[in-house]
This record gives sequence, C-alpha cells and structure tokens, in this order.
Amino acid sequence: MGDKGYASKANRQAARDRGIVPVIPRKANEKEKPAFFAKTLYKGRARIEQAVGKLKRFKRVALRCEKTKRNFASFVALAAGFVLVKSVHTA
Repeated sequence: MGDKGYASKANRQAARDRGIVPVIPRKANEKEKPAFFAKTLYKGRARIEQAVGKLKRFKRVALRCEKTKRNFASFVALAAGFVLVKSVHTA
C-alpha cells in the first residue's frame, strides 16, 4: 500500500513481480485507470498512519530516546494508552 507519490508503472510492476497486489490510488492525470480500487484496504492504511502520527506526538517515541527494545516498547505502550484514554474520554 502506498500513497499517490508511489503511483508509477514501475512501482506497481515491482509489486506484482513479488506477488503483491498494489493498493496505490491513481493520480488524476493518469491515462490508464483501473475499474476497481480497494478503498477499504486503503482506508485501513490511513488509520495506521494516523495512529503512528499520534504516537509520534510523544517526543520520546519520535526521537527514539529509549535505546533498548524493551524500554522503547514499554514507552510506546504507555503512549498508546494515553492516546486511547484521550480518545475514549473526551468531554
């Protein structure tokens, strides 16, 4: 999956050569447009990007201040908990 910046024939063909179905939206000025585009899969990609963006608002996650895998994973879990609490308890 990728955004419109990766919408080239070469990128699509490279994905197909590896047995991957490319989920990349077509640019408005492209000549050959397919009849089908997996919008549901693309929306899932957007949700993941938004979640990562929310996690990167925490400086320690964005700058990778915790160097060990265990400490970093713990802080990502803590940050995800804060994001979850904030999204559930909005007033």
